[in-house]
Amino acid sequence: MTLPHQRPTRRQCLQSLLALAASGSLALPTGVRAADAAVTRLVLPHAVGSGVDAIARAMQGGLAKALGTSIVVDNQPGAGGIVGLQQLARATPDGHTLSLVSNNVVIIPSVYKSLPFQMPGDFTPVAVCGTTPMVLVMHPRWQVSDAQGLLALLKSKPGELTYGSGGNGTILHLAAELLLDETGTRARHIPYKGVGPMVTDLVGGQIDFAVIALPSAQPHIRSGALRAIGTTTPERVPAAKDIPTFVEQGLPGYVVDAWFALLGPKGLPAPVVQRLHAALATTFASPEVKEMMDRQGNVIRLGTPEQAAGYFRSEVDRYAAIVRKANVRLD
Repeated sequence: MTLPHQRPTRRQCLQSLLALAASGSLALPTGVRAADAAVTRLVLPHAVGSGVDAIARAMQGGLAKALGTSIVVDNQPGAGGIVGLQQLARATPDGHTLSLVSNNVVIIPSVYKSLPFQMPGDFTPVAVCGTTPMVLVMHPRWQVSDAQGLLALLKSKPGELTYGSGGNGTILHLAAELLLDETGTRARHIPYKGVGPMVTDLVGGQIDFAVIALPSAQPHIRSGALRAIGTTTPERVPAAKDIPTFVEQGLPGYVVDAWFALLGPKGLPAPVVQRLHAALATTFASPEVKEMMDRQGNVIRLGTPEQAAGYFRSEVDRYAAIVRKANVRLD
């Protein structure tokens, strides 16, 4: 309830207008439906400062324009993404509550014993949008500048070095574990409730290294606060041509992809899915959004809704095998 001395918020004004329109007391302009006037909430199961957060901020304006709605980015990190995903699973399937997600969503079913939702059964994948490069970075107190130096350090201090991630069962956790498995080395995992706090501690020297999304790492690499050891991509990233891959540094088996996708709750009607997909295509075709995506190092490969549904199912199975191989356990 709005008190007499308080000005109503924009959302409250919208709700009042929509209620009047629904009752027939107010006619909306021709061509405008009640659903179109609502705010679209983009729930991110990631913290501010993460790679997915950077992507969401870059595409926010373009997607809002393409959909004809306001878009509110709502960061809901925690428990490897479970907190935000649970909110999405409970949302009304009307296209006004969505999530931008990463590989994390297909990894957590293999890491957590129980989840408050089924993946992907309790969601409607709209599209896999593209990939984000990842890079392993270290605190500069360690005089290490390449992969061989890192491996030598890890072998000389088995289990002593610490690495951070945005949480148990995240792609950043798994990416580091895969490197340790690939090289037969050990380090101690320090999970955080989001990438932002983890990067803060990494820059401050509380942890030793981490695999993170390139957009999150670039400012700290440029400033010298962190040292880039290598990317997990098969080839060098155009946005960071000076950073070598682990493949070219003698680890051909160490390639980890990080993708991002748009999800809706279960039961999202097909016309709504198609409208959202068309809006994504328009957004990523925008010169402004393309420039920001390129600067971050993201590669846009927008798939169809049908491809997304099959891809999510296959990725759950694929990462289940990777989790077993890397022996990832909850800390």
